[in-house]
Amino acid sequence: MGSGILFSYPQLGVLAGVQGVVVYAIASACPLLIFAALAPIIRRKCPEGFVLTEWTRQRYGIVTALYLGALTLLTLFLYMVAELSAVGQVVEALTGLNGLPVVIVECVVTTVYTSLGGFKISFITDNVQGAMICCLIIIATITIGVKTDIKPELIAESGLLNSSLVGWQLLYILPVAILTNDFFLANYWLRAFASKTDKDLWIGVSVAMVVILVVFTLVGCTGLIAVWSGALQPDDDGSVAFFLLLEQLPNWVVGIVIVMSVCLSTAAFDSLQSAMVSSASNDIFRNRLNIWWIRGAVVLIIFPVVVLALKAPNILQIYLVSDLLSAATIPVLMLGLSDRFYWWRGFEVLVGGLGGILTVFIYGTIYYGDAQLGGELILLEQGLYTGDWGAFGAFVAAPVGGLLWGFGALALRLIVQFIESKVRGTRFDALDYPAAVPAEDSSAFVDTSDEAITTKIIGKFF
Repeated sequence: MGSGILFSYPQLGVLAGVQGVVVYAIASACPLLIFAALAPIIRRKCPEGFVLTEWTRQRYGIVTALYLGALTLLTLFLYMVAELSAVGQVVEALTGLNGLPVVIVECVVTTVYTSLGGFKISFITDNVQGAMICCLIIIATITIGVKTDIKPELIAESGLLNSSLVGWQLLYILPVAILTNDFFLANYWLRAFASKTDKDLWIGVSVAMVVILVVFTLVGCTGLIAVWSGALQPDDDGSVAFFLLLEQLPNWVVGIVIVMSVCLSTAAFDSLQSAMVSSASNDIFRNRLNIWWIRGAVVLIIFPVVVLALKAPNILQIYLVSDLLSAATIPVLMLGLSDRFYWWRGFEVLVGGLGGILTVFIYGTIYYGDAQLGGELILLEQGLYTGDWGAFGAFVAAPVGGLLWGFGALALRLIVQFIESKVRGTRFDALDYPAAVPAEDSSAFVDTSDEAITTKIIGKFF
């Protein structure tokens, strides 16, 4: 959790009311359980792996692994932009000063200590981050409760206690968006695979889920309180609701919030940097390139990250673009986790993922009657809260379209392989079940219930 939560969650509270706050908090916390459920399965199928792309390489082949690796790096890049943009806006909102110097210092500091300490240092900062969040929530909750004067007449006028079209749409959009996007976050998988036992993983994830649920609910409620206290006017940007509320509090509280926000951002940013280094080294270069070259490349990437962060208009929009990419790719990817889909290959995953995004464009063009607006829907430039079904349809079109394109690609592949077998005079074996062989053969499939045995399917793209 970085400082970006101070923008996105209050903003959603302002736009979708109590319904939106509750849905967003639950949808953010509960998907963490998927790591406790799937990490042990993937670890048994791919014991030498430590990120999702390692299993993807084994299951679908090199091309699909590179595709997923590229999407993972893109997701991390977008999250880095969102984090730096958020911390810069925090400083500007609370002090009126230019946030660029703080952003630069944060980048330099995190680059230095992650280069020297590696991913282990990120685990340490995670603990610091947890303590900071608890302190921030306690201080903010007490001071807001004591100092803020809620006006009852504004509660009724705001309509934030009522359900809304956006609130009902979020019941579908947010779980799909956040659940699938979590798969792309290599820093989550690294922590899941670092657990000593499956029991430890379930305990850790369960505790994290409860903490996140409480924290995000409280942060989201600041948007409601800002409206009900009159701190946020109807024409104001909902993303600054938290900071407008802080303006009514003593200066010492504002100072503490600034320090803790920067610390939160630093802890989140170093995790993203470490995850990018690990993903690039393992997924793209297979650990054959010196790690310092990878770290140097990540340092170079930070420059465009900073530039984009300074121009990023909306933190929530950055997250949503990443969510839409994952919603198109993850469903077709995870079919291969089941041995029943042994015939599912990398070609279907690649076509399905790209086809899902194309389906969003097609849907947007038809819905709005304009190809340009259809293209803008991919970037969700109008956000979630336009009052129409554009964003909702996009998050339906991405996974459904991805699956349809994937099965279409399957049919095409089988037709091509069938024709090829007839031309060559060989047996058509594209749907043959993999043969059972000894477990130590890492390139084959073993059907067994023994957890000590690794279940593997040969990685094929086509």
